[in-house]
Amino acid sequence: MENCYYTRFYGLLMFILVLIIGDKMSSVVTVDGLACNWGTRATHPLPPDIVVKLMKDNGFNKVKLFEAESWALEALGNSDIQVMLGIPNDFLAPLSSSVRVAEDWVSQNVSSYISKHGVDIRYIAVGNEPFLKTYKDSYLQTTLPALKNIQAALIRAGLGRQVKVTVPLNADVYETDAGVPSGGDFRSDIHTLMISIVKFLSENDAPLTVNIYPFLSLYADPHFPVDYAFFSGTSTPVVDGPISYTNVFDANFDTLIWALEKNGFPSLPIIIGEVGWPSDGDPNANIEYARKFNQGLLNRIIQGQGTPKRRTPPDIYLFGLVDEDAKSIDPGNFERHWGIFYFDGTIKYQLSKGNSGGGRNGSSSRTLVPAKGVQYLKRQWCVMSPDASTSDPNLPQSINNACTHADCTSLGYGSSCGGLDVKGNASYAFNIYYQTMDQQKGSCDQFNNLATITTDDPSPAGSTCRFKIMIDTRKHVRAQPRKPTTSNSTIQAEMHISSVIVAIFMLALMMIIWPCTF
Repeated sequence: MENCYYTRFYGLLMFILVLIIGDKMSSVVTVDGLACNWGTRATHPLPPDIVVKLMKDNGFNKVKLFEAESWALEALGNSDIQVMLGIPNDFLAPLSSSVRVAEDWVSQNVSSYISKHGVDIRYIAVGNEPFLKTYKDSYLQTTLPALKNIQAALIRAGLGRQVKVTVPLNADVYETDAGVPSGGDFRSDIHTLMISIVKFLSENDAPLTVNIYPFLSLYADPHFPVDYAFFSGTSTPVVDGPISYTNVFDANFDTLIWALEKNGFPSLPIIIGEVGWPSDGDPNANIEYARKFNQGLLNRIIQGQGTPKRRTPPDIYLFGLVDEDAKSIDPGNFERHWGIFYFDGTIKYQLSKGNSGGGRNGSSSRTLVPAKGVQYLKRQWCVMSPDASTSDPNLPQSINNACTHADCTSLGYGSSCGGLDVKGNASYAFNIYYQTMDQQKGSCDQFNNLATITTDDPSPAGSTCRFKIMIDTRKHVRAQPRKPTTSNSTIQAEMHISSVIVAIFMLALMMIIWPCTF
């Protein structure tokens, strides 16, 4: 009989282990949320509370901000979304000058939002691609001192363990002379500086952040193999010893891994701070390619796929969430079209997110969900008047004036509206100006009697060319800070724990009352 009770006891232990292991296994096959960049360079930005809801509805539980904007940070309060908070390059000089300046910045932009608003800030991104060659060494002397001062300020604020520093770098900080990843090393002109930064990050258990853009490889080189930019394989892989690279993302990332290994940092954590594909503004920036690339990227994230040199996948921040019509177009017209959503949170193209609902935000749709509650200006457009002539001498200057003050990047060669005729071009330019000016009275009368207002949507049928109506920012009130809430995943975890306790209790009770008769 004594053996009977021992048998039941060990059976009970095995039952508990099965429950625990089963729970762990279920968490392995689900994605712990997605990450994205929230850019705010827009003439008519989505209200921040709607943006936060848009992220949560689509399974994003991590976000990178490019600077500390109060309205965005307040909307993220108690949202269960982890934040990487950026510091613009213009701030590097003052922050590098003294720890006191860094302490003030941390107090105003980190400590206060954590304590007063419940913002879950995890990283401070010091600078944004400060070593780009186009900056001509402007930030070489200030980036590392600013990084050190921000770290010191976080420690003094008692946040040294909770909030980590990083530096988002462009992939041009490393290179390979051999043409394969194993030849990777840091750029010769910044090699010493990069080693100092990497060493500092390693000593503080902080990650290195790198931005990788396969699109830019294709944009910069007309002979770049198109299929190598995507994740569906290529007929001409890059062979590096025993490894065959079928996409430039893996090859680029592993070039960095080789650079780190060669310099004594083989296990430094890495975050992909930006990666994505634009949908307009260039012949290769289109809906088809953007969907193809981002779906391939999401598939890798969902499957937990790493690269040949580092099998464990890094955190990957998709660039970006929504389009930004006021962003600089110095790199190209495509810069305003990186969003997986249009400027107003409507869906450009559908993406499957698999079982991404297993993240901290609880359940989310397996496909993209548009923004809810967006309010627009009146349903009316400013177009070229039917009575106006395309030979009118005032037309070229009128179009130029409109596009000087509004976003006409969709009119470029190979872009979504690049196939419009002269009247269509003029109508697009007039309308985008009219909308950017909030449809103000007289704003459609600026074009020498060439324009008129219509309530018929002039967007071409069967085309991705859209004649926009802007968000009515006056109708949206500022988001109120959220009260702390319990996330769905926390509720699910508590329910699971409760079920385990109940099961154990019932089994123990059966052990006591069920007689051992053999």
